[in-house]
Amino acid sequence: MARMIHSMLRVRDEAASLDFYSRAFGLKIADRLDFESFSLIYLSNAESDFELELTVNKGETAPYDLGNGYGHLAVSVADLEAEHARFVAEGLAPRDMVSFAPAGELIGRFFFVKDPDGYEIEVLERSCRFA
Repeated sequence: MARMIHSMLRVRDEAASLDFYSRAFGLKIADRLDFESFSLIYLSNAESDFELELTVNKGETAPYDLGNGYGHLAVSVADLEAEHARFVAEGLAPRDMVSFAPAGELIGRFFFVKDPDGYEIEVLERSCRFA
């Protein structure tokens, strides 16, 4: 059986991305591989073995075209209200919290936030399907 180990995002401003992912999700550098034209930075925290790989292409100045195929990353938290308030206090500009109950039955509660490159991240409450 396959085990998911990481997802990769291309980022322009390494410092801004490291600051965002640290403040938003407590992700710290687990490993770093530097090459002539790019760096791979693996971020993780104690909550999961899954890592976020940030690829920094050296000399890249134009924003990446996220296109229309990228969806979002998702993380889960125990206390959605507290995390939303913390994101607001950190100046991370989260969108409003949403309770998703299309047929009257709650499926999940969440909010979205964008990283410095515009990637969407869904912050889900650990409840319902996502417990």
